[in-house]
Amino acid sequence: MKALTATPQRRLSTLLTLGLGLSFIASCSSPQQNAEGSGNGGGSGGGSGTVTVLGVITGDQQENLEKALAPFEEKTGIDVVYEGTDAFTTLLPIRVDSGNAPDVALFPQPGLMTEFIANGQMVPITNLVEQEELQAAYPQDWIELATFNGDVYGMWLRAAVKSLVWYNPQEFAEKGYSVPKTWDEMLALSDRIVTDGAAPWCVGIQSGDATGWVATDWIEDIMLRTAGPEVYDQWVAHKIPFNDKSVQTAFETFGNIAANPKYVSGGGVASLSTPYGDAILGLFTDPPRCYLHRQANFISGFVPEGMEPGQQVAVFPLPPINEKFGTPILVGGDIFGVFRETPETKALMEYLTTSQPHEIWAGLGGFLTAHKQVPLSVYPDELTRQQAAILTNADVVRFDASDLMPASVGTGTFWSGAVSYVAGDDVRTVLSDIEASWPEEENQ
Repeated sequence: MKALTATPQRRLSTLLTLGLGLSFIASCSSPQQNAEGSGNGGGSGGGSGTVTVLGVITGDQQENLEKALAPFEEKTGIDVVYEGTDAFTTLLPIRVDSGNAPDVALFPQPGLMTEFIANGQMVPITNLVEQEELQAAYPQDWIELATFNGDVYGMWLRAAVKSLVWYNPQEFAEKGYSVPKTWDEMLALSDRIVTDGAAPWCVGIQSGDATGWVATDWIEDIMLRTAGPEVYDQWVAHKIPFNDKSVQTAFETFGNIAANPKYVSGGGVASLSTPYGDAILGLFTDPPRCYLHRQANFISGFVPEGMEPGQQVAVFPLPPINEKFGTPILVGGDIFGVFRETPETKALMEYLTTSQPHEIWAGLGGFLTAHKQVPLSVYPDELTRQQAAILTNADVVRFDASDLMPASVGTGTFWSGAVSYVAGDDVRTVLSDIEASWPEEENQ
């Protein structure tokens, strides 16, 4: 497998478009399907026996990706030429517009694919892989997240689980605390920890230019639990206004924890200056600065060395609020999309529907997959198996809302508005300002 490195460029966020996954862009005209070898996207990469891939995965994880694809290359003789870049959203549209699209792109989220699909520049995965194979590989929620006007355009690789609460089982045992199964139980536990003279939660919202995403992740998780997936979908698609009562409820439920000076280590407003990667460290101090921390699976990279998975660090799913919605899971993920239909890209997509590449990477660590055929036993430690089980057993799966809203809102006013709310601004004013920022063309 040949690996190239792209020169970093300034991030382009204008491709973030409206919709949950791809299925909400139903108003767009149906994309033209690229004929085999023709490539409306102008894909020139790769002659016979080659597949070019442009993606966001770099560094050590790129090495793991290459290991996961190695059996495909060995079996087929097809050379996968992978180019990893942290300027993906800048580089890809330039390549496509110049007639030099890669055969395949590995997108950091499905919303980025929609403009290319609407312009007829991408090939449905269902042109390359049988629908039955996809259904055997992925849960229906994940297939729908990659669906546009009835066709599946994406093949999922990595999954991120965001709806996790981290805790130290050793400290729980010493204090006699139990893992809560419902939101009310979680609040009761929080109150008990306060009574015991400690802060229940560590929250870190500071993230440089991206400050705010921690807060919006919380709000999205709560929105799924209070309003349910259907209203969540309407919110993402702007079928309801951002200042709808259901959104206000989600903000206020978040504020009951994040802005509560008794609940948050250092005080509620202090979370705004706490780096997101530092917040989890409070679980492991002596004595603990906190006992609970909500964050995605990637935060395991910030856990101090020597913490024994399952003994000193573990996770449980953020509990349900309204029992009729079960336990929803907020997710992120990387997804393959095809610009050029060739025998080589077809073979690669067929390989990716099998469990083999997913099992290989899962065994290397730092990886979760939504693939249904991957057993929990392949994950290398108890902590990762816990996360994978939560993903596998999810009642409802939805993609991160802010990543799928127009960029000016999702990574703009939603982020900044959530920060302003935690800082003490009136929730109705915050929500009205976010609503007013929604691009007019998206309101039509």
